[in-house]
Amino acid sequence: MTSTTPPAYADYLDTFSIGDIIARLDDHQDGQLNAFEACCGRHVRAGRGDVLALVQEDVSGATHTLSYAELDQQSAHLAGWFQAQGLGEGDRIACMLPRSLPLMVAVLATWRIGAVYQPLFTAFGPDAVDYRLGQADTRLVITDHANRYKFEGLSQCPPVLAVGGLSSEHPGDHDWHAALTHASMTGKPPRLSPDKPFLQMFTSGTVGKPKGVAVPLSGMTAFALYMELAVDLRDDDRFWNMADPGWAYGLYYAIAGPLLLGVTTHFCEAGFSAEGALEFMKRHRITNFAAAPTAYRLMKASGLFDDAHQTLELRAASSAGEPLNTEVVSWVEMSLGCSVMDHYGQTETGMTCNNHHALDHPKHIGAMGVPMPGYRLAILDAEYNELPPGEPGVLAVDIEQSPAHFFQGYTWQEKDPFVKGYYLTGDVVIRNADGSFQFAGRDDDIITTSGYRVGPTDVENSVMTHPAVAESAAVGQPDEIRGEVIKSYIVLRMGFEASEALAEEIRQQVRKRLSTHAFPRVIEFIDELPKTPSGKIQRFKLRAEAAEDARLSE
Repeated sequence: MTSTTPPAYADYLDTFSIGDIIARLDDHQDGQLNAFEACCGRHVRAGRGDVLALVQEDVSGATHTLSYAELDQQSAHLAGWFQAQGLGEGDRIACMLPRSLPLMVAVLATWRIGAVYQPLFTAFGPDAVDYRLGQADTRLVITDHANRYKFEGLSQCPPVLAVGGLSSEHPGDHDWHAALTHASMTGKPPRLSPDKPFLQMFTSGTVGKPKGVAVPLSGMTAFALYMELAVDLRDDDRFWNMADPGWAYGLYYAIAGPLLLGVTTHFCEAGFSAEGALEFMKRHRITNFAAAPTAYRLMKASGLFDDAHQTLELRAASSAGEPLNTEVVSWVEMSLGCSVMDHYGQTETGMTCNNHHALDHPKHIGAMGVPMPGYRLAILDAEYNELPPGEPGVLAVDIEQSPAHFFQGYTWQEKDPFVKGYYLTGDVVIRNADGSFQFAGRDDDIITTSGYRVGPTDVENSVMTHPAVAESAAVGQPDEIRGEVIKSYIVLRMGFEASEALAEEIRQQVRKRLSTHAFPRVIEFIDELPKTPSGKIQRFKLRAEAAEDARLSE
């Protein structure tokens, strides 16, 4: 692949038009949208049906593929079966399947009839499933034998379409094979208003019950922009987003995003291991890769990737979820042989602030990047006034001046996140003088020690530079003298033993690397950090534990 200098961010903004992006996603030009048409139908009509939409590797190592033409054909049959069950526009259809061909077909068939796809993460237990199905009034569940038990004993369970065939335990289920051989859908995919939903998401719910996020069809514009500019996804790329499609980043950018661009996306059904990831990249000659910071850290800690650039074909790497630290960024460039860019977003908004591979702009390690074209971001104080560069405040989207913004509010009005024309993200951020943004933490994650406000990210990144550390999380622990002291919870790498001597070594290193006030006075070694199913650290649990420890030590 030839390397070209990316256009300047400012120059791109000068010529940016949201209308041009919408026009490229839809060949009807009628002001309406359909997610199936945007992600598959139009590619087939354009003569690109032979292009692979999906390359999937199952747990046994066998590879399976779906071209856009095959995806068109199979989703037509399943959509016909959906219609025969009385399903249609606006109905929620939930799916709990591993990364597989049936998953992809189910998503596209749902969109084909104008219904709303509802992801269910395969690690969910019955309680999580019950809440989401009840809240969304889900009309159909698609799952396999391995996950079928999670739908037993629920307060309400819609009909189940069983991938892998019927079982004697659930004779009332519907058979997937029969659905795939049903007569194809009658009529064309419905043309819908851009404000109609095509995805029913739920936030990860680190505090309280998960909140509903119905993503409107207009969100596809922002998805495509992210893939083009931040990820720099190209026609000849072999793209692998490691994120699970049961969550926003995987569903938005491992399924919808690549398909909107007509590119090949890859699924690896097996669970993560550093060795497995390396072999998958080699076998499928992955050129463009995306993953959460945890994956990069585990890959680095394994030692298996240290000379991987000699055998891999990676051109670009992306990271989302939490900021990457300097050591990981340098390691990716040296060991994987490509640059890695940090990206920021939410379930509610998609990705909104990125270090763009395809645009030239100031890029700082650990920073979120610059606003994605189509968004104007602002930093607000407690009275919702915009702050100048250098002052921390809550990151907000200026809705009136953000034509790519699509979040309409929580589906069941669980919370009002809007104020004075802004959407409040709840994240504390600093805008640099050059227009880039720096993540400081959640507004309830900020640690105030001896009058200083310290974001946990800086502490965690500094702790991570010690060779004994695999993962870390920093929280404030109540302290009579300082208000709070910084406490670090640390997961050690294999081969290292917890000791006070090691704790002191880490403590002094952070004090030296970061500052004399922002270092962990308290360190606790633990086996694993509490995380949401999507991999985000649940600092609120650690804060509660730290507060209890402080109380008991009084």
